[in-house]
Amino acid sequence: MTGQMIEDYLAELGLIDDAGNVVTPETYTFDDDGTIPNSPLPVVLYRSITPGRGDLAEHLETLFDINAWPAQWRGNVFDYHHYHSVAHEVLGIFSGWARLRLGGEAGQDVEVKAGDVIILPAGTGHCCLDASDDFQLVAGYPPDQQQWDICRDATEHDAATKRIAQVPMPSRDPVGGEGGALIGLWHVR
Repeated sequence: MTGQMIEDYLAELGLIDDAGNVVTPETYTFDDDGTIPNSPLPVVLYRSITPGRGDLAEHLETLFDINAWPAQWRGNVFDYHHYHSVAHEVLGIFSGWARLRLGGEAGQDVEVKAGDVIILPAGTGHCCLDASDDFQLVAGYPPDQQQWDICRDATEHDAATKRIAQVPMPSRDPVGGEGGALIGLWHVR
């Protein structure tokens, strides 16, 4: 796939600014709350400027696949606080909007909409508080993290924290590829 084709997908998703650059993402960090370990790595949120009218789900899946975060499923976010202890996760919204709480019960509410992409480091709590009837997303995981888990209980915390520390860093940003923001944010510890 050519660089121009990738740029076309990014443009269709509204993830390219007026200067032709990938939009600068927002970042969020959360402390361990005793139930949800969270991560010292930041959550990375790419906000779509204006998504196109094409097949956003297909564009997101292709973009994630190209950037070595293979898409695994389509759906939405559970309405209970949970996290993954053996995988980082990327969520690309292709329809509707949702208000998610990141970081556990005392975390932060973030609204996401079609075209937005959110990257959750292993251990980061997330929960859907409210969503439009048409809210849908694509989820992907790095190739060595395809067997993700769902953790939500305080009794899992200590063992999960040990697993989270062993999760490898991805080689690419699911949006920006090798030079994406995630690489600079996560690989500089």
